[in-house]
Amino acid sequence: MSDILYDEIPSLDLADFNSGDPERKAKFVRDLGAAFNNIGFIALKNHGLTDDLTGKLYGSVQEFFQAPDEVKQKYEHPELHGQRGYVGKGKETAKGFKVADLKEFYHVGQPDPVDGMPGNVFPEEFPQFREHTVETYRTLENAGKTLLRAIALYLELPEDYFEDKVKNGDSILRAIHYFPLNPDVVPEGAVRAAAHGDINLITLLMGASAEGLEVLRRDGQWIPITALPDQVIINVGDMLDRLTNHKLKSTIHRVVNPPREKMNTPRYSIPFFMHPRGDMNLTCLESCVTTEQPKLYADMTAGEFLDERLRELGLKKS
Repeated sequence: MSDILYDEIPSLDLADFNSGDPERKAKFVRDLGAAFNNIGFIALKNHGLTDDLTGKLYGSVQEFFQAPDEVKQKYEHPELHGQRGYVGKGKETAKGFKVADLKEFYHVGQPDPVDGMPGNVFPEEFPQFREHTVETYRTLENAGKTLLRAIALYLELPEDYFEDKVKNGDSILRAIHYFPLNPDVVPEGAVRAAAHGDINLITLLMGASAEGLEVLRRDGQWIPITALPDQVIINVGDMLDRLTNHKLKSTIHRVVNPPREKMNTPRYSIPFFMHPRGDMNLTCLESCVTTEQPKLYADMTAGEFLDERLRELGLKKS
């Protein structure tokens, strides 16, 4: 299984898991597990997002990011450590890098916050932004819960293993604007998103407005990732990698700068980062620790791991 080198990521259909047909469901679980065991990415259709909602979402996101900086900065709250609202240019630096990513973004969290979670911050100038981001959040959260049921079955856990861990979880919808670049003044070493792994359990990424996403294959080759219009890209995050002792792989990925002739073109991307509640225990599952694969990670909760990573990214200073 782990000797496969994919030239492109596998495509799966969530309708197979939801079909009511035990064989189709079991095959989906096997195929999902095989892909996550190897490259850590799949392309998924029948995820619940409609073309209509996706179009409206991108329209409202672009409208916000095209607003003047003084409007956007009204919704920047440093005390929230980038977890809600607007995060300006040059604020996030990938772990292990010294130059900030060439992007700005906006975070929408749990629509019904619990347990001391911060409430959402929405731009009052753009009421459609709130409507479309919240609807997308709920849609992708639902798809993510279904995928976690499939992952639980692959790991030979109860199908509802993740259910109470992600209910009212710390998931984030991130609307990203990779702004146009002047090729003559791009800082040395700066890219739209430097090579990184995601923090969370799984990420659901709808098709971006332009190419640029690449995944690092196990043999050291970077392969470009593009989704068909009816697909979202799903990948394993570091929390799921920790929980499964690297059985399910959080694969390094990046967003490269466009060729010089396209540098003045913006790129929009909207990932949904599926997080559990902060009290979820990420201690490696005993079934994933073997003589051949000794335990790799120290015990910690999801909240502790998130806090550690926010500091590494420069979003949390104290």
